[in-house]
Order: sequence, then structure tokens, then C-alpha cells
Amino acid sequence: MKNVRKNVPSLLLIIVLVGFPQISESIFTPVLPSISKNMNISASSSQLTMSIYFVAFAIGVLFWGRLSDCVGRRPAMLWGIAVYLIGNIGLLISPSFGLLLASRFIEAFGASVGSVVTQTIMRESFEGITGAKVFSKVEAAMALSPAFGPLIGGVVQTYLGYKNVFSTLIVMAVLVLLYSFYRLPETQDISVKENIPLIKVTIILIKDPVVWSYGILIGGINGILFGYYSEAPFIFIKHFGYTSIQYGSLGMTLALASIIGAVLVNYLVNFLRSETIALSGLIFSTLASLLLIASLQFDKSIFVIIGFFMIFVGLNTTLPIALNLALKGYEDVIGSASGIFSFGYYLIVSLLTYIISIMHNGTIKSLPLFVLGTCLIMLISYIFVYLRRVDEKVLDD
Repeated sequence: MKNVRKNVPSLLLIIVLVGFPQISESIFTPVLPSISKNMNISASSSQLTMSIYFVAFAIGVLFWGRLSDCVGRRPAMLWGIAVYLIGNIGLLISPSFGLLLASRFIEAFGASVGSVVTQTIMRESFEGITGAKVFSKVEAAMALSPAFGPLIGGVVQTYLGYKNVFSTLIVMAVLVLLYSFYRLPETQDISVKENIPLIKVTIILIKDPVVWSYGILIGGINGILFGYYSEAPFIFIKHFGYTSIQYGSLGMTLALASIIGAVLVNYLVNFLRSETIALSGLIFSTLASLLLIASLQFDKSIFVIIGFFMIFVGLNTTLPIALNLALKGYEDVIGSASGIFSFGYYLIVSLLTYIISIMHNGTIKSLPLFVLGTCLIMLISYIFVYLRRVDEKVLDD
């Protein structure tokens, strides 16, 4: 892959930096029933640990994105990981649910640096078809994050207790911090830096309907993913009687779906317009969610697993395209723009995880209905972008 910039970190480091926030979220999901039991709170209250994660994440991406423009990508990344480490220590020593939520907020605020700054590095380092392929390869590798997260969380909780899941996060934070300290170069090109006020960048993005559409798309896809992680333990562990380890192993199904989606993007981008690939993935996921709802009458876990597998194949075909194209044209202020954009779509993620916590009613119907509604909203929103891009191509021709 030909890169635009010289100071580009290795693909492995990029994967680690993008992946650790997802592991931090997915490793937490198997312990939700244990938190509910041990802290004597309701299931819906325990799911607040998911919603608050994304509120803090949304605030964090805005902060770290702007800071990376001011002080550089490397310092911002290192400070963010350090804050993330502090939050994980807080999770381990929290004696009450209130302090657990506060520590979860700090953890997520720090973890968000891995999302926004790494995406900034990728967007300023790769472009065009190469950019789409890089994002798809990173997405494929990142499939292991949500795959191994629930499995690791389930195994640690089963054999060592749920508190040691937090100890695992502390160890991971230390390793990521050391790896970044020794291997992460500074990728920001100071010679092309423009000190455009944050408010001005924000206004420009708000006025761009294409940015809005991609924000709804990326926020919706991540909302479905983390809505699944917040609700799935109650579906498979409570309803179908899976053990924590059996539930954790289901992450491999999502990993396979993510890899298939990435492979499809890597292949199809050579023949089809990116927007067409993204739209096709959305349509496929919407149809798959309809089939999932229809299969619920059989009350069989295998049909639920197959249904979500199909849904995530479609979503993971769409997501790399959306991430690559979302901020096209904002390269001069990519750090701030990435922070503002990520802030917006993580607010959407937070809202969606809050909605699924409200919809939680102890049945297996809530999550499929949530997925269908979100897919329809994304599809309607993205049709606007697709038609606009088609019109632009016609005019160019």
C-alpha cells in the first residue's frame, strides 16, 4: 500500500490502537448480570454502564481530536491511554455502583483517544481506493476485538470472578501505553497545519448534509453493535441458558461476519462505486433483520445467531466505506473535524444504547425490533447521499 505520508505507524499498531476501546467495551458485557446481582441493582440499571461509556466516549473524541491538532497525534494518544488506565484502576477498586459508573466514564473518556486519533492518522495517511482498503483491513482485524472481548470476559469471570475482568483491563492498558510510547511516531505535518477555530469547523460540518448522513450511518451501525452487546447476554445467558463462556464464544460469529464484510469491500471496491457497496450492505442488513424477526416464532437460538450473523455481514460491508468517505474534503482540519464528527456519532451511539436499555423487557424481541428500526433510519438517510453522489457523477460526466 502506498501511503501519502512518511511517518506512518505499522498496521499492527493501528489495529491495537483502534481495537483496545472495543475490547474495553465488549469484555465488559459478560459481567453485566454479575454486576446486577452483586451490587443489587436491576438489569436495566447495569446497562447504564454501556450508555455512560458512550456519553464519555463522545466527549472524549471531541477533546482528544482537538488536542491532537494542537499538540500532535503522539502526545494526545499517550495522555489518553494514561487516563484510560486510571479509569480501569477505578473500576477495580470501586465499592459502589455510583463510583463504578464514574470510573467507567473516566475509562471511556481516555479510551476514546484510540478511536479518534487513530482514525485521524489513517485519514491523513491514506486516500482513495487505498484508504478504503486500509479501513477494510483494519475493520477485519478489529473483528477479533469484539470476538475475543466477550470470550475473555466470560472466562475470567467464570474462573477468577468478575472483579478480575477489571484487572485484565489494567494489564491491557499498561501494555498498550508501553507499545505506543516506544512505537508510535508523530504523523502530523506541521507545515500544512491551519489554526481554524473549533467553532468554525463545527459550523461547517453542521451545514454539510453529507456529513450528517454519514454520521447517522456510522452512529447507527455502532449503536446496533453495542446495543447487541448490552442486550445479547440477557438473550443468550438468561433466555437460552448459555454459560458465560458459551456466550463469549459467540463473538467468533461476529468476527467472521466482520471479516467477510471486509473481504467483500476489498474485492468490490475495484469494480463498483463505494457508495453502491455501502447502500447494498444496508439493504442486505435490513432484509436480514426482517428475516430474524420472522424466525423468532421458533424460539431457537440457532436462528437468532444466523440472523445476527447476516445482519453484521451487511453492516461490516457498509462501515469501512462510511469511515473512509465521511470527512472527504476536510483534510486540512482532519484532527478537529474527526473529533467533532466522532462526537456527533457517538452521541447517536449513546442514545441508541439508552433506547435499547429502555426497550429491555426480558424477551428476545426487543433487540431485533431495535435493529430493524435503526437499519430503516440509516437506509433512508443514506439514500440521500447515494442519489446526491449519482447526480454529481452525472454532472462530471
